[in-house]
Amino acid sequence: MLTVINPKLPMRNKSATREFYISKLEFREAGTQDFEGYLMLQKDAVEIHFFEFKDLNPKENYGQVYIRTNDIDGLYQLLLANKTAIHPNGSLKIQPWGQKEFSLLDPDNNLLTFGQTLS
Repeated sequence: MLTVINPKLPMRNKSATREFYISKLEFREAGTQDFEGYLMLQKDAVEIHFFEFKDLNPKENYGQVYIRTNDIDGLYQLLLANKTAIHPNGSLKIQPWGQKEFSLLDPDNNLLTFGQTLS
């Protein structure tokens, strides 16, 4: 029945969010319409939506998304080449639960964790 999930995360500034995801993570805009206070971005099969929350305090934001990849090393190198800051506690490593992961924060402190299952 269920086929896909598109998380919705808060953003304070649509332009800053768009710039970060497009220039640092190489997402692109999804859809053909521009909605006030709303943003839809996509990379490969992953689509993330953002809603405007101008009064968001980034220090109190607990937005999180776990994104699976089939090329964790290539993605990590791409983000480093784009000068994307990796979370200080989220460097690329193999976790005890069998995932190779890393994490980063977007401009609003939404935590993005990328992971690949090791076989």
